[in-house]
Amino acid sequence: MQETKQTYKTINSLDDLALLADYSLMDTLIPDSDAKTNGIDHSPREVFSGHYVPVIPTPIESPLYITHSKKFFAELGFSDALATSEDFIRLFSGDTSVLPEPLRKIGWATGYALSIYGTEYYEQCPFKTGNGYGDGRAISILEAVIKGKRWEMQLKGGGRTPYCRGADGRAVLRSSIREFLAQEHMHALGVPTSRSLSLYVSKTEKVRRPWFLNGSHSKDPEVMIEEAVAITTRVAPSFLRVGQLELFGRRARKNEHSKAMQELEMIVLHLIDREYSDVIDANLTIEEKVLLLAREFCNRLSSLVADWIRVGYTQGNFNGDNCAAGGFTLDYGPFGFIDMFDPEYQPWTGGGVHFSFLNQPQAAQRNFNMFCLAQKPLLKSHESELRELETIKNDFSSVMQFKMIEMWASKLGLKTFNATLFNELMKLMIETSVDYTIFFRELSSVPDDISVLTKSFYGDSIHDGAILESWSKWLEMWKSLTNATTQESRDKLSKEMKRVNPKYTLREWFLVPAYKEAQRGDFTLIKELQEIMSDPYAEQSSEIQEKYYRKKPSELFDIAGISHISCSS
Repeated sequence: MQETKQTYKTINSLDDLALLADYSLMDTLIPDSDAKTNGIDHSPREVFSGHYVPVIPTPIESPLYITHSKKFFAELGFSDALATSEDFIRLFSGDTSVLPEPLRKIGWATGYALSIYGTEYYEQCPFKTGNGYGDGRAISILEAVIKGKRWEMQLKGGGRTPYCRGADGRAVLRSSIREFLAQEHMHALGVPTSRSLSLYVSKTEKVRRPWFLNGSHSKDPEVMIEEAVAITTRVAPSFLRVGQLELFGRRARKNEHSKAMQELEMIVLHLIDREYSDVIDANLTIEEKVLLLAREFCNRLSSLVADWIRVGYTQGNFNGDNCAAGGFTLDYGPFGFIDMFDPEYQPWTGGGVHFSFLNQPQAAQRNFNMFCLAQKPLLKSHESELRELETIKNDFSSVMQFKMIEMWASKLGLKTFNATLFNELMKLMIETSVDYTIFFRELSSVPDDISVLTKSFYGDSIHDGAILESWSKWLEMWKSLTNATTQESRDKLSKEMKRVNPKYTLREWFLVPAYKEAQRGDFTLIKELQEIMSDPYAEQSSEIQEKYYRKKPSELFDIAGISHISCSS
């Protein structure tokens, strides 16, 4: 029997979008008992219970359209004209005062606990209790089922919430551009991620932020600068984080209030419904569900981190609260795509080695440990299930290692991972100072000799005879392992490798000129980067290649705001 393709109506207005609204989180979970029913809840305070706080976002002043994701709009069935319509701009720049029913004027913010590299923290909460840490400037405003898939839409920079810890709840244009472009680029790279919907900037509203002097090498901000505020809307099946589960797990573990265990069970079941319903049967017991959830999240998280390393991405602040429980990339704060290969590459000055490039598997394991710890109260009286959960937790490192080996083999075009070849490669890449992206892309051409690989070499290595000889020996070893002995087999191998080794990545020194021009009202570079970075595996024009397929200029190394950042503002 032939399947018929389902057709969906194009969404041309908020009235069309309103028909698809379905607020599962607010309708099935428990609101904070101290919440204000009118949603005017913008001052820092402790939130002791409940899964969310109803909050009305604070609109930015005089919003101006910058761009939207045409690819994501097409996937959702949104017309492009919608992005520049008055109603759409009003809603997605934070003004929910006039909306067609059943769209709701009140959004929601959520709390979460903080763990850093597997250690629980309370001090970052202004009350030192852990009851004031959460979505300080992120406010979800809509859930909708679009083309059979549930999406949550969240404003980044939508104003203060009870979790704002004294801050202003705003995002600046600079960080909004970075997040908007990075999410769509990551999707184009084939890495699970939240998505970007739209980007608007205020023509009049500014905030002060700490930043660096031009050309500075400082690790800490030196001046306060005025920056335009902006709102980018990020979209995902849910924004449930490991840190959220941790918050409810801690409360249940300590029996902090009479509904603590109930709230933990509810948030776990809600996570399963939102992110894992296709693999976890609703009719199973809660104990069975918890174990299946742990196994599935283990697979997703380990695959995600292997993918990050495949494309040269570092999530500079990979805490539990920046780890999506659905197993995708979330919260593009101090992120970076690597230039010169360095296992300890870290774009965030406050991140340390524990969140560096090749330490991300270990950071993921620590987050997974906290994920499992949060589930334990649900298995308290079930000894065999607790033991099984412990086994799943302890197996993470072997699962992660398998995913990494699989990933490295695919980057190298090998059917079977070869440790000798790989270890020699790591040694040579460090010794030679190679550009990570360019090296693997040039290797994907299956070269006869090392001449094309030297395009990726920084510094004087290209003139070092001993290094060049070592590279030639390595290349011969690699070619013997690929078994690509004919032109046909070489072409096939090259095609396969180019599918996993991108030609273009969103390096910070591409982003800086884009947001500097945007600050002057010129959005040309943003749109250019959108086009290029949405097709990162393709051989693009010679002009694009000359501009964006090149090594980082030496004068930009170690420059603050380009090679490292202190925060995302």
